[in-house]
Amino acid sequence: MGRGASLLRQRDLRGLPGVIAVRPAVRVHRRIAEIGREAWDACAPAGDAYNPFVGFDFLDALEEAQCAVERTGWAPHHLSVLDDDGRVAAVMPLYLKSHSQGEYVFDWNWADAYERAGGQYYPKLQSASPFSPVTGPRLLVRPDVDADAARRVLLSGALQLCERTDASSLHVTFPDEADWRFMGEQGLLQRQDQQYHWVNRGYATFDDFLAALSANRRKTIRRERRDAQAGLDIAAFTGADLTEEHWDAFYRFYMDTGSRKWGSPYLNRTFFSLLGERLADKVLLVMAQRDGRWIAGALNLIGGDSLLGRNWGCVEDVPFLHFELCYYQAIEHAIRLGLARVEAGAQGQHKIARGYLPTAVYSAHWIADPALRGPVARYLEQEREAVRRDMDELTEEHSPFRRGEG
Repeated sequence: MGRGASLLRQRDLRGLPGVIAVRPAVRVHRRIAEIGREAWDACAPAGDAYNPFVGFDFLDALEEAQCAVERTGWAPHHLSVLDDDGRVAAVMPLYLKSHSQGEYVFDWNWADAYERAGGQYYPKLQSASPFSPVTGPRLLVRPDVDADAARRVLLSGALQLCERTDASSLHVTFPDEADWRFMGEQGLLQRQDQQYHWVNRGYATFDDFLAALSANRRKTIRRERRDAQAGLDIAAFTGADLTEEHWDAFYRFYMDTGSRKWGSPYLNRTFFSLLGERLADKVLLVMAQRDGRWIAGALNLIGGDSLLGRNWGCVEDVPFLHFELCYYQAIEHAIRLGLARVEAGAQGQHKIARGYLPTAVYSAHWIADPALRGPVARYLEQEREAVRRDMDELTEEHSPFRRGEG
């Protein structure tokens, strides 16, 4: 284990049911490198469940590039648990945060209300893949280890760390449904939201997908694609085909979009080079060129059974080009790669008309102070029901698929 690791002696915390006293202690790591690639990835999902956003290489690149570090308000406090043989049995990506930026699950209203009442909301603990609204496991357990026991140990350690760091709360954002339900059973507050995902219904070609849509939607999508592609060369790069020239161009796009949307982009140029160096075979970078000049691009990562869209940017405004690079090209490549779905990032009801239907995403929250925990619990109960109704209504009223399809 790395020299920077510290120990948390476990005890039952806060009366949460199912969080039990355990030995040995949970270890806290200020760099994921202290745990190491082999040990971390042995706990991360593999095969069809593989998710690059919780893999060692992605998370370590964020730290090495100084994107997810204490200076930026994302201080790593990753947890690990050992088995009886001293091997890492489970891990949890975890950060001590001084703000609520880069999370995509919004708690600013909670922070404002608590601080207006005299409380101190920050620091807080955040289990997440930084800057990535991508669903995946957050309580990562080696396949040969008792999953529920290991998850209880990790969760207990995270709550103990809240006490040690004077954090007001623990937030687990975009966990998979299994982790979300488990944390709910342990007493964490459950939140539900929605994204828009495309599902592969066994299509062999993009035209097969179009055939499942209503006639009007087929016509509209063909027109959008024709207009977007006019006068442009569009290509996709992965593996050895990715070059620093591509990353230079994409970083210009990213900075332009980021500066307009949120003022201070989260990722730096070094991160994209590290991504290309360590995860090139998992990158799908779709780029558009006009007269030999790159003008737009969309970054995707390839999971075990999914294409995970992440960043987009452009330096020329072309009608429908965003739809082409982010949505239609993603569908084409998912079909070609035999992937089950495309997750196209946060927000955007306009995605429904392009075949991306409402899909539930989750978060779980523990708040130390009952004066804040109670109102948040009541709010989340109402919000969950409202989100479910909204998903049903959006699908029923706006689905582009013919009846019986999609």
